[in-house]
Amino acid sequence: MYYLLLSVLSSSLIFIVFKLFAKHNVQTFYAIVVNYITASAVGLSLYQGEVQVFEIYTKPWFIGTLCLGVLFILVFNIMAATSQRIGVSAASVATKMSLVIPVIFGVLVYGETLGIIKVLGIALALCAVYFSSVKKNTIRLDKSDLWLPILVFLGSGIIDTSIKYVQEVYVQEEEYPLFTALVFAAAATTGMFYLVIKSSKEPIKVNFKNVLGGIALGVPNYFSIYFLLKALQLTKLNSASIFTINNVFIVIFTTLLGILLFKEKISLKNWIGIIIAIISILLVAFGDDILPFKNPIF
Repeated sequence: MYYLLLSVLSSSLIFIVFKLFAKHNVQTFYAIVVNYITASAVGLSLYQGEVQVFEIYTKPWFIGTLCLGVLFILVFNIMAATSQRIGVSAASVATKMSLVIPVIFGVLVYGETLGIIKVLGIALALCAVYFSSVKKNTIRLDKSDLWLPILVFLGSGIIDTSIKYVQEVYVQEEEYPLFTALVFAAAATTGMFYLVIKSSKEPIKVNFKNVLGGIALGVPNYFSIYFLLKALQLTKLNSASIFTINNVFIVIFTTLLGILLFKEKISLKNWIGIIIAIISILLVAFGDDILPFKNPIF
């Protein structure tokens, strides 16, 4: 259980660091690239085996690390923008509502049943993403801002689904640090490639704030994935229960931190969205246990 708690703490710190980026004028993209370099370095330092560079390409999970790396840097940038423009709680809820995507994947790929309660949970999750993103006394919501939590929702869901699939099918437990380090290395490489292209138009300037911010983000970012992988190995809990406990507590913890540390204004609609989010996660994870009879739709 302590792996879950450590994963919750690490994931919550990510949203807080994003919020601090805006407060201290840290350039998000540069810091995110440094973050992935830092996370990769942490993973390699924790790997107890010998790293054989030319053998890594033969690992069955190598292609998966490349794809996940590209997804990570895309979703992380969108997540940062959501935290800064809409709020920490909105970014957190949108990320955690993505639990419905692994559920749908389980139905299509693993042949799991999806009853009426779980379908209701998925519908409520989509409503929660909207309500948690609406600012108090806001008459108009910029279209780009409205799409931010939706993109975070989709991207995070795809990442969670991919991590679970690769972890279950390809990665050995002793390879977790190496696997995670290479995912972050792929993300860092993608970011640096973009910076090289961008440097042809605008010179790259080393900024101490960006480097420090990236390091502060990279450490909890690495451990949020590492501890989640360790938690998924628990024999007493299935993956749906683990994702549920992890996601619910991150939503609650980051919302409280947003209020206490940043004085975020949480409107009635926002609270309704957060409550709906928690209910929807519970329905999706435990829907089959609520009804005394099975009523599968898919």
